[in-house]
Formats: sequence, C-alpha cells, structure tokens
Amino acid sequence: MPPSTTKSLRIAVLADSDTRWKWGALTADRIAPGPSMEAGPRGEAQVGLALDGYLLRGRATPTARQLEEVGVRADSLREVTAVEFLRAMAETSYDIVVLALVGGGVQAMLHGLARVWDGLETRPGQKRPVVVTGYVGVVYEKLADGLLLRHGADLVLANSRQDAERFRAVYEGVGADASSVTEVALPFLGGAAYEGEHDPYTVVFAVQPSVPDNRRDRVYLLDRLIRHARLHPEREVLLKLRSRPGEHTTHIEELPYQKLIQRLDPPANFRLVYGNMGEVLDRTDLLVTISSTAALESLHRRIPTAVLTDLGIREVLGNHHFVGSGCLASWDQLDAGHRPVPDEEWVARQGVVADGTYASAFDAARERIAKLLASPERPPLTPYYTPVTAPGYLPGILARHHLGPDGTPLPGAPAHDKEPGPVRQIVRRAARGAYRHGVQRVAPVIRRMGEL
Repeated sequence: MPPSTTKSLRIAVLADSDTRWKWGALTADRIAPGPSMEAGPRGEAQVGLALDGYLLRGRATPTARQLEEVGVRADSLREVTAVEFLRAMAETSYDIVVLALVGGGVQAMLHGLARVWDGLETRPGQKRPVVVTGYVGVVYEKLADGLLLRHGADLVLANSRQDAERFRAVYEGVGADASSVTEVALPFLGGAAYEGEHDPYTVVFAVQPSVPDNRRDRVYLLDRLIRHARLHPEREVLLKLRSRPGEHTTHIEELPYQKLIQRLDPPANFRLVYGNMGEVLDRTDLLVTISSTAALESLHRRIPTAVLTDLGIREVLGNHHFVGSGCLASWDQLDAGHRPVPDEEWVARQGVVADGTYASAFDAARERIAKLLASPERPPLTPYYTPVTAPGYLPGILARHHLGPDGTPLPGAPAHDKEPGPVRQIVRRAARGAYRHGVQRVAPVIRRMGEL
C-alpha cells in the first residue's frame, strides 16, 4: 500500500512582510510534530501538514513578485486585516498558529485571540491552537520591548543559545513566566557547504533596507563596492538587493540602492541581483554585509563572511552583534585580500549549527508542541502586558490594529469577508504607492531641508 499523503496537522501563519512570511512558513514546517522531512529547496510544506497563510494588510504587505521570490508554498494564501484574521481564527479550527509579525502586531493578536478563544475549553472536544512566535533574525535592538510584546505565546522561539539565555533573563527580570522561551535555529538555513572558489570568484554585498539610514553612508558603501570591482576585474561583484523600488520588506527603505547607483559608473563585472538568498550563496566566495542575517546563512555554509567596520562598530548599525565573531573587517582589508576566519565558539552560540546538527535544532520545539497538542486542556493566553500592568502603553498598541483594550474590535474596524472589487484594489494600490513615494522621496527631502 502506498504511503498516505493525508494532511492531518493544520497550521495558520500570519505575516506582515515578505521576510516574516518566509520565516513563519518555514518555521511552521520545522516545528510541526510527527514524521518530518527537511524543507525542500523551495520550502514546500511537509506531508501531513496543511498550511494556510494570512498576510496582514499594511505598508509592507508583500507583492506577488516578492512572494514568488521567497519561494514558500502554502495550501491557501490571502490578505487580511487584523480583525479579518481574528474572525477566521474564530471560524476555522487550527492546531498551531504562528505569528510572524512585529512585536506590536504579536501583542495585538495575542489579546485579540484571547478574546476570540475565551470559553473555548469549556466546549466538548474544543481546544485553542498552540500559539508560536519569534524573530526573523538577529535581535540587536529593542530587546526588552520586543520580547515583552511577544510574551503570552505558548512558544517564543529563540534562534540561538545566546538569544534563549537573554530572553529568559528579560522575562524573569520582570517577573514574567519564561517557560515559553524555546531554543531553535533560523528556519531558512541550509544549502551545500562551501567547497572552494568558483570561476569567476564572486563577491556578494548583501544590503539591508534600513542600515545605514543616510545617503552619505550608502553612497560610500556603493563606492567602495564599485572600487573593489575595479581593483579585481577578474572577479564578479554582486550587489544583492532585498526589494525593487516601490516595494517594502520588513524595514522601510528610504534610499534604495538602485536609485543611488544611477549616478555612479560601475564596471562590467559589477551587477545588481535579486532572488532567493540561498541561490545567490550557491555561487558566493565572499559574503560582505553590515549586519544582515545573510551573514548567518553564509556562516552556516562555511562561506568566507565579512561584517564591515568602515562605518564603525555601532549599535545603530547592528554590527556590534558580531563582536567576537572573527568576521569584522574593513573594505581596505578585503581589497588587500584578507579573508575573515570565524570563531567557532561564537558561531555555535549564534544558532548557526555549522557542525551538522541542524536537523535536530527544532527537536525541543517539536516535543513541546506535541505535548501541548496532546494535553486534555490548554490554559488561556496570558500576555504580560494587560490594562493593569501597562495602562498607558497597551491601549495604543491594540488601537493600531483596531482593537479595544480588551481585544474586542473597535466600532468601524475594517473587516471585509469578500475579495475587494477592482476599484477598491486600484485605490489600495494607489494609497500604498503614495505612502512609499512619501517614504522614499518626500521624507528625505524634508529631512535635508531641516538640516539647512
């Protein structure tokens, strides 16, 4: 008899950007209990798992092109408001819900879901889903703020041993339950280990949408990358971009590199590239970045990796996270042929798992979820922030998602069950375009005027 392909476990993922959708969907695949297969090269959901995707409507809602580039498949995928998502959770039975959102979005959904599922345990055969959340990559800023906004989920995933220790310390320090913190690894690590130089030797600079945040520093980085290409005409030098002009990813990008480079004159061996980071790393001999999570992907595959110090080692850049890694270097050093050698102990603490144990990195999460799913009842969601503990903070967080202090939708909250008509779609696209134009064109001009 052929093996059964019945999908028995149902998971919902709510994401607010392309990178968080990738993290959420791949995390769902990794943490699903039961017989598991490694996610395929395009992130197909495993047999025995039904995955429904929900994209939270907002400034960073991914475009069709971004979703295709991410390459993660779902059984269903639709765009929703926060209130629409809560309604879907009330009407549809799931085993696991993954919240792949910014901290404020997670907190709002935790309160909204607590209201939606209130009293569910008293109904025969009914249990609320297991709720999982976490971070897309390196946590180098707003540690306490982001963590406390995620408190209340059944599992708060930490991508490394170091993060797990920090997360527990924050929760315990404020008297909150820290048992939800569960150590895993980044779900999108993988690919073949680096085996030697390619022909041509390829240098990739992985950009970040929000770092650095000013024209001078961005032009400097572009100039140094182009200078490296001229110094080494035998090499291929690639500028790896996250999004095209007009698109947004996890962070707002006011000064797209594509526009800044128009005033420069790169040589023939310099190119802009998009696409899946894993596919780009397949041909990379040196990965260069300021502090991108791409550095961890590269280190996982043992590709030579450099974290730039040209603009200083500063918290605002995020490269302070790599102190002790052995990867810090300047363009002058790289131009002269320096290749950083990572510190193995540092790498092991960052969840990179370059030692071949990646397949077991999610075992603890799977075991914990299996126990929760098998338990006869599940306690209600209890976030640390409540109208009692944060009366001046929580209402504003919830109101941004059209929820009242008790998680109930506010009067007039947008909630439409059917697909928007052509006119509404055009208006929505125009509104997003206006917002992005304001971010990328108007805001920088106003800022420069203010500096006069």
